[in-house]
Amino acid sequence: MTMPRLDITGHALANASRARMLCAMMDGRAWTNKELAADAGIAPQTASVHLHHLAQAGLIVQRRGGRCLYHRIAGPEVAAMLEHVAGLTPRDHLARGQRARAGELAPLRRCYNHLAGAVAVTLCDALIARGALLRQGDGLIARPSPLWRGLGVALPDGAAAVVAKPCLDWSERRDHLAGALGRAILDHAMAQDWMRPAGPRRGLRLTAPGRAALADVIGCEPGELGDA
Repeated sequence: MTMPRLDITGHALANASRARMLCAMMDGRAWTNKELAADAGIAPQTASVHLHHLAQAGLIVQRRGGRCLYHRIAGPEVAAMLEHVAGLTPRDHLARGQRARAGELAPLRRCYNHLAGAVAVTLCDALIARGALLRQGDGLIARPSPLWRGLGVALPDGAAAVVAKPCLDWSERRDHLAGALGRAILDHAMAQDWMRPAGPRRGLRLTAPGRAALADVIGCEPGELGDA
């Protein structure tokens, strides 16, 4: 029996600068060495060594475009693993401690190819409360509902239920929606200008139309969505 080389992944993650660069790449986009070095607060030469280490561990992939070498997360499986590991990191017993550590990313951010943060968790809770999602064990089932159309999601015709993928939000410690449905919601939100990038990392902010649209789905007043 071949044993999994957890030590390789663990060693790749066991550095604060590498961890910070991985977090920056969790928005699903590709970044240059200089951009990631600036975000991590290290020299480009040091960043190059760390990025090579991450690539060797299979956590990121690299692609050359013109004179630049771009780096991004290797795929959704790696992104899901990183989000899960982030949820296991040492913390105090108060949820607000995690939100404080998340800083400006806590209200709304990209989690690779779907939404995360307090707004994403609230949206997931609302879809459950309004019958569009149903908990089944540790998973979720998407049920036919007009709410999906409003979020830009087209469920298969005639399907009574569709498997949905929950993702444990590391700052909120509750589920948000990942997988194909989560990706469709993020794609629709960006296409409709409901959200825009906020800051140099993976943070997002709601526009006025986006705040109104999500508030309608969630069933609240726009101002109740907080500082997103």
